[in-house]
Amino acid sequence: MTSPDLSPPLRNTYLPGEITALCDAAVSAATAALDRIAALLPGERTTDNTLLAFETAMADFSDSTLPLTLMGYVYPDHSVAAEGSAAEEKSGKFAISVFTRRDLHDAIREAVPRNPAEARLKKETLRQFRKNGLDLADDGLLRVRALKKQITQLEVRFSANLNNDMSAVVFSAQDLDGVPAEALATFARTGDGLYRVTTKYPDYIPVMQNAKNAATRKRLYAAFVNRQAGPNTTLLEEAIRVRQECARELGYASWADYRLDGRMAKDTTTVCSFLNGLKEPVKEKIRSDLTSLLSLKQELEPGADRVEPWDLAVLTEQERKRKFALDNEEIRKYFPFDRVLQGMFELFGPLFGVRFSGVPKTPVWAPGIRLIRISDQDNDRTIAYLYLDMFPRDGKYGHMMMSPLIAGRARDGGYTVPVTAIVGNFRAPSENIPSLLTHDDVEGLFHELGHALHGCLTRAPYASLSGSSVEWDFVETPSQALENWAWEPAVLDAISGHYANPMEKLPAPLRDRIIAARDLGAGLRYTRMLVISTEDMAFHTADGPVDVTATADRIYQELMGIPPLPGGHEPATIGHFMGGYDAGYYSYLWAEVYALNVFARFKKDGLFNAATGAAYRHWILGQGNMQDGKALLIGFLGKEPGMDVFYERLNIRPPHPGTPL
Repeated sequence: MTSPDLSPPLRNTYLPGEITALCDAAVSAATAALDRIAALLPGERTTDNTLLAFETAMADFSDSTLPLTLMGYVYPDHSVAAEGSAAEEKSGKFAISVFTRRDLHDAIREAVPRNPAEARLKKETLRQFRKNGLDLADDGLLRVRALKKQITQLEVRFSANLNNDMSAVVFSAQDLDGVPAEALATFARTGDGLYRVTTKYPDYIPVMQNAKNAATRKRLYAAFVNRQAGPNTTLLEEAIRVRQECARELGYASWADYRLDGRMAKDTTTVCSFLNGLKEPVKEKIRSDLTSLLSLKQELEPGADRVEPWDLAVLTEQERKRKFALDNEEIRKYFPFDRVLQGMFELFGPLFGVRFSGVPKTPVWAPGIRLIRISDQDNDRTIAYLYLDMFPRDGKYGHMMMSPLIAGRARDGGYTVPVTAIVGNFRAPSENIPSLLTHDDVEGLFHELGHALHGCLTRAPYASLSGSSVEWDFVETPSQALENWAWEPAVLDAISGHYANPMEKLPAPLRDRIIAARDLGAGLRYTRMLVISTEDMAFHTADGPVDVTATADRIYQELMGIPPLPGGHEPATIGHFMGGYDAGYYSYLWAEVYALNVFARFKKDGLFNAATGAAYRHWILGQGNMQDGKALLIGFLGKEPGMDVFYERLNIRPPHPGTPL
């Protein structure tokens, strides 16, 4: 996994003030390029100097600013990270100002495409202008511009609050009875020997899954669902109000209708019908799950009459141990991060015709980050770069995400080298023990690699249509498809190896029990997705002020069947509502249907059938947004994707067998 030293594809260190200056320079350069397009007289305009020049100017701008905005999520110097957040806000507002310029719209509208690729680019570019108000009179256009800039500002502040959140609860050793020693060893200690447990996942999950003391779990759960509760609840409710106003200006019935224009689902009726169709089957599954968990709780606490939200993780973990003899700390021993990463690359490299190799001694923005070069397996030509920033730091983004940094595009007779980053928060290595992953962590890593490959293996000619710049309800298809490999025996064999003896694979009985337990808690998992999707649509189909906490609590009670924590403000903690998934969270469930159809073909042809891998790379990973997602799926599958595989995955009877999505 090593290759010769290469120049890093990105700058990785910044002095105070540099990110601000670089962002300002990018805005100035883009403005100058766009002004040149707008200044062309009608007789001087060509497709090259309008449509394609616009695409180039905006791609150059994105390539200059996306690496800067990533620093707002990951840079260890908090003052520099704050500049990254400010750059994200400035970039977002600049993009809005661009797509509300009538002079640019009018110049691009006159372009005459010479081929289907240019026709697609023109159609999608003009769609962005239209959705920013270019069909309105000037006064309406100005109002939309102001409203969208206000939305961007609210979203960036919301995200920055979560990134910078330092919520933690102090516990005694007695409070943490049941939490594995391996997890305790990673917790910070106070001066008087108590444990400081943060709400970051590497701290939060072991406590919620293992602490015997219900009061301990309740305190930590309360801290988790109240992160930035005051400011972020206000920001989210204000964003919903401004989004409503913006949608009305643009002629849409709701913000959800606005967002769904141009997506695969097309309208709110389709999305609400999709979600409503899942409610009863999923509620039936969670009722079964809760009955089982309550029975277990009553064994542990005679007289218990209901399961509480802070019981769900610990009872599910106890059920895993009882029914399947599974212990996450035991499982971790067989999934050291380095071994999983190498095994994953060794499996997926040949499948997709590439090689993954580490780039040693490259400058990075924090210790422990890796740079991976992705090259063609036949000629070693560099195809893409992938950064891996996988361990927690103070002030760092607290979940997992893939971030595109440099887009793939045709340029100067060649093709640019895309750059992406995966940001995660796995348990950090200690002095004597490497980073060890749970199977959930492994599945999450596969998911993010699916996103990264979408960006890295693109061959779309235009940056705005390349990689994961696809219809929003298609974007999760590659990531959710790749998750399925993490449940296959041959894959688990290949990526495992005991941290103290790499030759010792995950024992077959343990491996088989992990796979057998896949559907344990499926009702909880899918209900959780349905709850957030339903909240999201309720927020963004509303007309008038929305009390996000009351709305979320009502939906939680209805779908989960248990009361939420009194005084909790969970919507304030869900970055998706203010991070691009507004009126789009349904896409996780929607795209899973497509992902399961994709995986079904691999299961039929062979999990590592290189010909199928090549077809998948061509149709799904390579095309970007050069065709509609449905056309790409039909190209790969040879048929329309159907709902049957999804019902089968949930183990529920299909209401309408053979129904396409």
